[in-house]
Amino acid sequence: MNILIVYSHPSKNSYTFQVLEQLKQELTWPDCELKVSDLYSIDFQTDMNEIEYEREGFARFELPVSDDVKNEQQKLEWADCVIFLYPVWWSDCPAKLKGWFDRVYSVGYAYKQTDWFPKMKTLKYGLVICTAGHPNEFLYEIGIAQSMQNVMLDDRLGKRFNHKEMIILGGTIDIEKVRGQHTEQIKQLAEKIKNYDILKSL
Repeated sequence: MNILIVYSHPSKNSYTFQVLEQLKQELTWPDCELKVSDLYSIDFQTDMNEIEYEREGFARFELPVSDDVKNEQQKLEWADCVIFLYPVWWSDCPAKLKGWFDRVYSVGYAYKQTDWFPKMKTLKYGLVICTAGHPNEFLYEIGIAQSMQNVMLDDRLGKRFNHKEMIILGGTIDIEKVRGQHTEQIKQLAEKIKNYDILKSL
């Protein structure tokens, strides 16, 4: 299985980076290849420029697709499984990742697809992992968890993935209280992806 992690966090001192490092250690079975698209390290451009807006807003397929966008699209075409890893900031992902969806999910590729333009393939597995300061119970109580799930799973992943799920690693304000639980969750997720790959290959 080819696994792409789209990672969005500016600091290597963050808990989210620790989660990334654990994922890299867990996703190591034979026939598993892993790539990380670190949006801050590559300084991925968040905002559309005027030409990109003209292309997206009016479906002007003759206008060019930027090289950085093409690079990310090529990674998607390589992948069987995509993991989106990020912290929850103001009830959503960081602007870097939102901009990734704005630009990489380009018209003709991810929506309004045509027979004469390269189409985004349907991927096997989409997994959203986000770290959050508040405990999960609180996020569900106030409705933020459900809102994030609706946006990420129903809209951004949508029908582009055969199987999709979201894991909120909440309670990081008191990190030592939840670290062990999170570590076990990540191990279980890696095993689930592995088993999914085995079952789909039978």
